[in-house]
Amino acid sequence: MVDCRDQGVGHIVSELKRTGNFDNTLILFLADNGGCAEEYGSKGPIKPDPHKEIPLKPMDKNALQPDMQPKVTRDGRPVRTGKGLMPGPADTYIAYGMGWANASNTPFRRYKHWIHEGGISTPLIVHWPAGIKVRNELRRQPGHVIDIMATCLDVAHAEYPLEYNGHKLTPVEGKSLIPAFENKAIEREALYWEHHGNRGIRQGKWKLVAWAGKGWELYDLQADRTELNDLAQKYPQKVEKLKAMYESWAKRCGVQPWPMKKDSKKQ
Repeated sequence: MVDCRDQGVGHIVSELKRTGNFDNTLILFLADNGGCAEEYGSKGPIKPDPHKEIPLKPMDKNALQPDMQPKVTRDGRPVRTGKGLMPGPADTYIAYGMGWANASNTPFRRYKHWIHEGGISTPLIVHWPAGIKVRNELRRQPGHVIDIMATCLDVAHAEYPLEYNGHKLTPVEGKSLIPAFENKAIEREALYWEHHGNRGIRQGKWKLVAWAGKGWELYDLQADRTELNDLAQKYPQKVEKLKAMYESWAKRCGVQPWPMKKDSKKQ
């Protein structure tokens, strides 16, 4: 996967250089967020031995895989899951589980799906020689994936429409990252997250975060990036302020309360 990705990016870069557009092209590269703690595929009976021949039809090079788990590799081998198999080879479909997810996210807490730093933190690499004069420097301003569209709009000097095809659009919540490219502050109210009831808000160094169905925790990320010292009891007024801001955002952006209730009128 890394090799294919690297070659794919290389093809794009080569074409940009060939056409003379490389220096004035904004390239944003970021990793996925959080190691996955799901235990998918590691339970149940051991599946067929990979050395035992099972007649299966190889996939066509242009065929699409419609199922979550492939039934067969492109060259016709059965895809294996089950207890006792090691993840990694092309003929296996196994999540690496909570233990390895915890190791992947060290020193941060929790995993993908949660709003603690282990579930949301990811690096962003930016390349734009014509727009960023410095080289090989770190920027520590926190951003959000929603800032990417706002940044592209800013770079292109474009305006996000108020409506499209007669439908009113939700205003952009993200902020341009261009100030961070110049090592300046990104002016924003706060950063917000919600996923399956896990929720959080960050304003400056303060982060209020909660698991689905549980109470709020408060952390000073400047002093405690690994979220080990919950300050909610010490600063109750800060908790209430950030909580009110989160609830206002959730209402403004149509975030559903959890657990979601099914509409009894719909089948």
